[in-house]
Formats: sequence, structure tokens, C-alpha cells
Amino acid sequence: MSRKLFIGDIHGCLRTFRQLLVQLRHTPADTLYLLGDYVDRGPDSKGVIDHIIALRAEGYPIIALRGNHEQMLLRDHYNETTNGWHELADEALKASFGIQNLRQLPMAYLDFCNSLPLFHEEEDFIAVHAGLNFERGHPQLDDPDVIWIRDWYRRIDYTWLGNRTILHGHTPLPQQEIEDLFANSDTRQVINLDCGAFAHNNKANGFGYLCALDWTNKQLYFQENIEFEPDFKS
Repeated sequence: MSRKLFIGDIHGCLRTFRQLLVQLRHTPADTLYLLGDYVDRGPDSKGVIDHIIALRAEGYPIIALRGNHEQMLLRDHYNETTNGWHELADEALKASFGIQNLRQLPMAYLDFCNSLPLFHEEEDFIAVHAGLNFERGHPQLDDPDVIWIRDWYRRIDYTWLGNRTILHGHTPLPQQEIEDLFANSDTRQVINLDCGAFAHNNKANGFGYLCALDWTNKQLYFQENIEFEPDFKS
């Protein structure tokens, strides 16, 4: 059976990402929707992008959206190469590429970030990285706000939204709050899938998990951060 699987902010947590795919029993019959922020904070930004590219090359359907951290990477690269700025970008990101500055970043990864769309819309959902801006009336899905906005739930125009649900990440929530949003998604019509996967030291407060949603079967999955477990078998 084909499924629609959504995954929140990965943030360089390749081991955790791969283990979540195992937990999901991800197959080429599924369509994987990734909600942005593949880079920064975690230890292997390069590995996350490489894995997404490799899965696509193997025939796995993947719709990968742009997050604000991919946008920041593009911006920082431009500022280093064009404006001569120095010491930009996340240190963990640079370490994962084995580079000292963004001028050394291979063009293929910039092309990857540039190729990422801001949104994906189907009949029953709208997927974006951060959310939708309803302050100016009907939101524009191609507005940069969709990768940056926070604190927008109270302004949702449900008449415009219709029977669709907004699926997003960007603002980390503890596991219990994500489960509450999911439980009430029929009426609230919004689900945040960012459980702060990179925050491996904050699991006591409900963070440090990579979250997935099986939209087809309406089921949540949580994979705890395993980036720093020495006995992890890839």
C-alpha cells in the first residue's frame, strides 16, 4: 500500500533520520514529504542531503521543501563569495563538509537548496516549512513568510482553508504538544511536526525526537535522537 509520509525538521541528524525511515518501513511505494531544515545544528548536514539525493536516485518519490536554514545557507554563501564576509554558517555544517568556509562548499549542494520549493499543496493538505501568513488576507504560498513565520495559529482563516490541513515544522514543540495537535487536527486543521530532533540533551522535556506523520493512515511516529550513541549500527 502506498502512503504519504511527512517528516519534520531533520537538522543534520542523519542517523536519526535513517532510523526513523526503518521504523516507518519506508518503501519506494511511499511518497516522502520533507518539511525543510535538513542542515545545521546536528552533526551531519552533508549526510542528510546526500541521503535524500541517494534515495531519489534509487527511485524513492520525495518532495523536499525549503526551510529557513537552507535559505540561510544560500544567503551566507552569497555573502561570503560576493560580499567578502567571513565566519558565516553553522560550525557543525562546515565540519560535516570538511570545509573552513562556505566558498569551499560544492556547487551541487547549493543547487540542491536552490531547487527546493517553498510549498506543496494537494486536495487535503498544504505543506510548508514554517506556516502561513494570514495577516494580509489570503496567504500567498510562494511568500518567503512560509519559511520564517511563527505564532500564526490564531489568525487562520478557516473559510479560505476549507477542508485542508496545514502540515509544517520550524517551531519545535515537545512530543505531548504535537500529539495534542494531532488529536485535535480535525477541528484545528494544523499539525506541527518539529519535535526538536537536534536537542538530544532535552528529552526530559519532550524534545530530541524526529517526528513523522503517516498521513494516509493518520498515525504519528517519533524517533529519539541517536546521533551520539557509539553502539549505533547504521
